[in-house]
Amino acid sequence: MRIKELSKWTDDQVFAKTGEHLDTLQKDILEGVLEHPNFCKVAKNNGYSYDHVKKEGAELWKILSEVFEENIKQCNVKSILENKFADNIYNFSSQQTVIGDNGTINICRENQQDRGNKKRRSPSSNSQNQFPIIDLKNAPELNYNYGRKTEIDQLKDWLENKTKLITIYGLSKIGKTALILKLIPEIQENFDYIFYRTLDNKPTLINLKDELKQFFAQSQEKPLPKVIDYFRSYRCLVILDDVHNIFKTGDLAGQYLPEFKDYSRFLQKVASLDHQSCIILISWEKPQQIDQLEAENFNVKTLQLSGLGEDGKEILTEKGLKDEDQYLQFINLYQGNPSWLNLIANIIKDDFNREISQFLALDELCLEGIEIMLENHLERLSDTERNLINNLADQDQAIDIKQQSIKIRKSLIRRCLLEQILQENEIKYQLNPIFKAYLNS
Repeated sequence: MRIKELSKWTDDQVFAKTGEHLDTLQKDILEGVLEHPNFCKVAKNNGYSYDHVKKEGAELWKILSEVFEENIKQCNVKSILENKFADNIYNFSSQQTVIGDNGTINICRENQQDRGNKKRRSPSSNSQNQFPIIDLKNAPELNYNYGRKTEIDQLKDWLENKTKLITIYGLSKIGKTALILKLIPEIQENFDYIFYRTLDNKPTLINLKDELKQFFAQSQEKPLPKVIDYFRSYRCLVILDDVHNIFKTGDLAGQYLPEFKDYSRFLQKVASLDHQSCIILISWEKPQQIDQLEAENFNVKTLQLSGLGEDGKEILTEKGLKDEDQYLQFINLYQGNPSWLNLIANIIKDDFNREISQFLALDELCLEGIEIMLENHLERLSDTERNLINNLADQDQAIDIKQQSIKIRKSLIRRCLLEQILQENEIKYQLNPIFKAYLNS
């Protein structure tokens, strides 16, 4: 669908409900996000700061949420408006109506996606709703949209090849959730259902399954008995965020708390049974069971998410930092972590007259504002892991630690704290430099 056409229709709906049209900036924000969910280009084209455009965008989502009676956010605005627009068009075209069991009238139609991609639907599908049906109401707002083309292309390839279980792990604030929110608009037409939930509040598996079944059943005349039945009958994408919250602390990485071991069995079934759906796990640390599932099953994949690399330059440009020739050195120093770059860029902006060269001249890592994130990771370590990283923090270069337990090494790698270095055909190990600086501070 043409962006201008959808924007004009949206403006008409706003006017019909409020008596006022969207202003020029609001239209530009809407069209910019519909085309490519990034406020940076909108800010640049309109001569406003990124923060101002982001603030205006938040107000726009409130307006649209009231007009369309949906919880509209940057990450879901395109899918919701396209669905609303399609509903409007089909209300004036050839339709078949069916009286439901509750006396309500459902509009049965074959949407554009159904016509273009029939072969992915189950012949037994009897849903009266337009697909995809997406639940992102508990997802955070996508507040940055830098890079990640390589990672998105990799995930799209895995999903196209019917991967059943994907794990995305990496340090906190590295951009794992943002990556998925950026991915969804690009793959949503390939799914019937997309469901996001965080495990921050540690839901039991029974409660999670009940919530999933309620989500699926709301579009069904005859609900199916089990989650796996929906996975077989429809193409479902379930995203479980903050999975590390159901893992043990003070023990090796990726081991389930006793009351959540049924998650392990559930994920094993998802990986091994025949179906057409996918679960994506997002975590600070790689679940221990995934190594075994990857070895046994072709349809299980893992992505360790690293920093932004050169794409992090957009952050520094938004902050108005000087010395562009030193951008990459600064980005590498803070491992391309978007949150770390933003925090330290603010310090450079306020205390160093926006000059990266002045900051780098200090020749030391500033960890102001980052410490709490690092400590959150370190608090999860076992005693043996902490002893090893304390030893590595005292080393000036990578060392051979093969005398250490393989389990300990693998656990620290699953936590993204231990790095492998190949030197003269020999694998050596070093502590993540940011954590090393923190432990030595």
